Amino acid sequence: MSILIGLTGGIGSGKSLAASYFREQGAKIIDADIISRQVVESGQPAWKEIVDEFGADFLNPDQSLNREKLATEVFQNEKKRTALESIVHPRIFSEEKKRYEEYSKSDSRAIVIIDAALLIESGNYKNVDKVVIVKTSLETQIERVMQRNGISREEVENRLKSQMPLEEKSEFADYILDNECSREELKSQVSDLHMQFKDLA
Repeated sequence: MSILIGLTGGIGSGKSLAASYFREQGAKIIDADIISRQVVESGQPAWKEIVDEFGADFLNPDQSLNREKLATEVFQNEKKRTALESIVHPRIFSEEKKRYEEYSKSDSRAIVIIDAALLIESGNYKNVDKVVIVKTSLETQIERVMQRNGISREEVENRLKSQMPLEEKSEFADYILDNECSREELKSQVSDLHMQFKDLA
């Protein structure tokens, strides 16, 4: 029987790195961020709804969404963020379900992992069999994102405010990957966890 795992963590926690290690072990990865970009491409129903809701000011000259501008807007405004999520999330969930069913058809014992930053906040954790949280300290998160994105501490802290704290997310976890460590140690934790999932599948 195939198994669907939700993998999440805060910005800079190392979630994507953990996902890449699961992929190396043979798990199928569904990247929610990639799907979120696809569902808002020019001409898609979600794109039209976003333009209706936010206005054409949030489009680039080629009519694609100006994602950076939109992100800045919704990070500062709870009501607008909720409006955007109500347009985008149902379409992401639907596409994830479709892909999971496809993987399950081709391999009855597939280990399928949804890599999603907002797994808990969106309520999507209710749709998976197990939840894995990648955890690290707040200071490590801030430093990693500042280095990776070349942005100020203040900008990182603003983004973190829009996400549920890792401590809170951990309450939803069936498993926790501790990423306050080297890449080798994280890889070893992923390998152990993948073995457990194989036993469950």
